[in-house]
Amino acid sequence: MNKVVNVGIIGYGVVGKGTVAALIDNFDTVKRKTGIDIIVKGIADINIDKIKDNYLSKIDILTKDAMELINNNDIHIIVELVGGYTFAKDFVKAALKNKKHVVTANKALLAAYGNEIFPLAYENGVDIGFEASVGGGIPIIRVMKEDLAVNNINEIYSIINGTANYILTRMTEEGKEFGEVLKDAQKQGYAEADPTFDIEGIDSAHKLSILSSIAFSTVVLMDKIFVEGISNIKPIDIAIAKEFGCVIKLLAIAKRHDNNIEVRVHPTMIPTTNTLAQVNGVFNAVYIKSDKTGPTLHYGKGAGSEATGAAVAGDIINIARNIIQGINVRVPVLGYVEKEKNINIIDIKDIYSAFYMRLMVEDTPGVLAQVGLILANNGISVSSALQREADVDCKGCVPLVFMTHEVIGSSIINAVKEIDAKSFVKEKTVIIRVEGN
Repeated sequence: MNKVVNVGIIGYGVVGKGTVAALIDNFDTVKRKTGIDIIVKGIADINIDKIKDNYLSKIDILTKDAMELINNNDIHIIVELVGGYTFAKDFVKAALKNKKHVVTANKALLAAYGNEIFPLAYENGVDIGFEASVGGGIPIIRVMKEDLAVNNINEIYSIINGTANYILTRMTEEGKEFGEVLKDAQKQGYAEADPTFDIEGIDSAHKLSILSSIAFSTVVLMDKIFVEGISNIKPIDIAIAKEFGCVIKLLAIAKRHDNNIEVRVHPTMIPTTNTLAQVNGVFNAVYIKSDKTGPTLHYGKGAGSEATGAAVAGDIINIARNIIQGINVRVPVLGYVEKEKNINIIDIKDIYSAFYMRLMVEDTPGVLAQVGLILANNGISVSSALQREADVDCKGCVPLVFMTHEVIGSSIINAVKEIDAKSFVKEKTVIIRVEGN
């Protein structure tokens, strides 16, 4: 029997081109390893007639209409790479209803509508692969679903946005302002023209939604995740972190406490001895702590045409193997058959941690005493207090910095609200959670 699996790709942008390149350039490699001819049968893109590309001459079907691929009986796997929520959602749901296996890199779609898409795949007895949705070329989804299946996963600490990590790395190494580094990142292609999703933590939250849904056997949607970005971080914050032997990273964190879980994305101060502190530039890393295997670290390129395209191709190959063997949904879409019940997501105000606080205040007597009283009245114990020279960006202001002992988040939130209402405070107080080893 001729072992052929045909693929239809919707969206021929950066990742689409990387996927096609991987499957065509390494066709013989894939055939040698799998015994299967995996053929890119068709490509759908709204601008297909304007695209100049040597690979397109090798494709049978070139169309602007995605449904032409979805309704083609000769195509076994639909690959959605258009991104976004609207058309992508329609294409994925139509393909699943048409009993086509689906591969996608669309973390935003899964984070927002996973509760619709994942059950639809199950109901129609087809697979949905999404390895490329988190960490680009880092193999992490399959690792969590299969290789760590015997484990209870208790903690995830991750750097999963290359743009934010690049900006913080440059600020740390060069002492530059956030805005200056962002502009340079945009010039170099490391940041989008509209970088909001990256710098405000939204992209990381999309990915954390997927990781935590697998880790905790329950669908964790985007709107349940606390999200805070890095745009308020200043060089003084970076410098003071160094004084305490720390660096600042945008972390996506998920932890389990019996039936309670916390899922949060925010700037985090971590010791330089922490492995994640060494993850710099556009690289990503996911640290997982599980009960039997213990800690594991997964590191690599978090984006890019080749790395992400290879991850998409890996899902295609995995599904193709199942098709040839006559197996559907060998592994449940999120790695579990039975959803865990009574899982509660802890509100950020109920999570304990130490905090870094930076205030921009008038350089007048009595300010430190007033702030200290507010902190004490809210049950906040201070481990260190620092005052720096006047800030050139805030005329007449001085930076006032506090490091606290571990305290419940609500106490910090209430204290900051009270502090920021004072006339001597000239900028919104910056708070950064501090994580240990």
